[in-house]
Amino acid sequence: MDAVSDQKVTITLPWPPSINHYWRTVGQRLIVKDPGKRYRVEVATECFRQQVRRNFGGRLAVNIDAFPPDNRRRDLDNILKALLDALTVAHVWVDDSQIDDLRIARRPPDKTGWVRVMVHES
Repeated sequence: MDAVSDQKVTITLPWPPSINHYWRTVGQRLIVKDPGKRYRVEVATECFRQQVRRNFGGRLAVNIDAFPPDNRRRDLDNILKALLDALTVAHVWVDDSQIDDLRIARRPPDKTGWVRVMVHES
């Protein structure tokens, strides 16, 4: 589906794997580990289930509310790569290089761990 101007989508997704569990080096190549592959499938499934408008084509603003699964110390930037890549694979946008405004905020912990992603053309 083509992007529709002035559209805003909100997607609720499971907590992403950290970047430390996302990549593996094989020789000089980086490949996505199994947790990253599983997360991509979960995100695509949720986007379909939530009937997310897909393939935004313009410049984007993305706001993320992150509800971690517990109170452990964690760097929020460690979840961004898996999350943004999964949304690209799910065709929410053409490529995450379209994002001009990216914001992430830590919210109170929730034992399930989840993120709310709001996307709109900027």
